[in-house]
Amino acid sequence: MTTLTAHIESIGFWTNGLPSWDAARDFVATGTLPEGAPAKPSPQLLPPNERRRAPESVAVALEVALSACQAAGRDPASLPSVFTSTHGDLSITDYVCATLAAEPLAMSPTKFHNSVHNAAAGYWTIGAGCFEAATAISAYDGSFAEGLLEALAQLAAGAEAVLLVGYDTGATGPLRSVHDCTGLLGGALLLSRDGTGPRISATYADGDAGALPGGDGPLGRHAGGNAIASMLPLFDALAWGAGHVVLRAGPPGRVLTVDIIHD
Repeated sequence: MTTLTAHIESIGFWTNGLPSWDAARDFVATGTLPEGAPAKPSPQLLPPNERRRAPESVAVALEVALSACQAAGRDPASLPSVFTSTHGDLSITDYVCATLAAEPLAMSPTKFHNSVHNAAAGYWTIGAGCFEAATAISAYDGSFAEGLLEALAQLAAGAEAVLLVGYDTGATGPLRSVHDCTGLLGGALLLSRDGTGPRISATYADGDAGALPGGDGPLGRHAGGNAIASMLPLFDALAWGAGHVVLRAGPPGRVLTVDIIHD
């Protein structure tokens, strides 16, 4: 299989109790959660009124995306992006289904337009004033690996840098009986062909990604109940300085193996 490569210039991260990549790295090193962590993300890319109204999925996606851009000193308007999510926003999906069943004419237009899977990508491009391509992907528990594969393919096809964002919310209502996912989780990688930072080489292949979607690292144990937890083995490896990780990548028995060379 073809091996795709990139540098990770910067990282954005947010989950309950760990509101930044620095906090996540400290947690991996010490096992200690920071005091006074905010209960929800507050994406500065949006005007205050929209920031307050933004659904959790959009808020966490934009929070980590902007953090990654700022850490790399990259202009958000200059970057193609890949947004990947297992479910999008399950609380809004639950609202839409319940409203359609009980009182269809009471449907909120705002919540309806936030129910589409590319809502976060749309908010990002509008807020950043970005006219570059934005891609939205879903592949169930292989969503993050497939998003990473897409971003790496765009680099191989000629893009200088690509922003990858993975995110998911918890389930509510009857949807919890289908996928009992919990918490709020978002992670972003700013990937480039010739930049600085850890260099990764990824190969799509047959293999076993293990029993736990989030792996058995500190971040996996802390936020492994979220639907996009399949990204956490990579973030644990980046925080630890580990050199190899295997990510779930779609159908059973398909994985994305990632080798990491740290600075």
